[in-house]
Amino acid sequence: MAGGPTAVAKGVYSVWALPPEDVRDRLKRLMGALRSEFGGPKFEPHITVVGAISLGPDDALHRFRSACTALSPYPARVSAVSRGTFFYQCVFLLIDPSPEARSTPSQTSALSCGHFGYENATCTLKAFPPKLALFLEFDMIWANCGLWIAAYMPHLSLLYGDLTEEEKERARQRVEALDKEILSLSFEVSALALYKTDTEDKSLESWEQVELCHLSDDK
Repeated sequence: MAGGPTAVAKGVYSVWALPPEDVRDRLKRLMGALRSEFGGPKFEPHITVVGAISLGPDDALHRFRSACTALSPYPARVSAVSRGTFFYQCVFLLIDPSPEARSTPSQTSALSCGHFGYENATCTLKAFPPKLALFLEFDMIWANCGLWIAAYMPHLSLLYGDLTEEEKERARQRVEALDKEILSLSFEVSALALYKTDTEDKSLESWEQVELCHLSDDK
């Protein structure tokens, strides 16, 4: 008797918004300086649009390409240097949450998340496993109804690590000392990348770019 269809091995994928090359180079120098002092794995500067979703490789590519066809370049502006509460939100740049600057990135995340199977990136997610609260782009709160309530917090991580609160604050202050103009940084996001991002791998050695998409105004 012939066997059933072979199950497709799934991977963990994320969609990243990438700064332009000159901004990436500036951020890489800053991130390298932080790692030399505080440790942590190396990763590409990015703003996460969709984080850590389990999909088959063909499905992930299809959803990514479909989302990219619907998106246009959008502005991003740094508003603060901040620190978080877990490994993947150690020290980061907050992207301006003001309505005029935030509407486009939030719509981008909502639209992309729609293509990747989330109901709404800024509201309620379907029965989300607590393990995946490590989403880089969301602050996750466990609601009494048993759902994750996600408040979109656009940010660009500079350092991953399990640091003490004192160490994180020193690292945050070092960012402002190393790049005194960081709070005036603004740029256009015109490229998205699909990445494999196994959040269980804190070395990030298994993380890899799968595909790059350059956004176009011609929609």
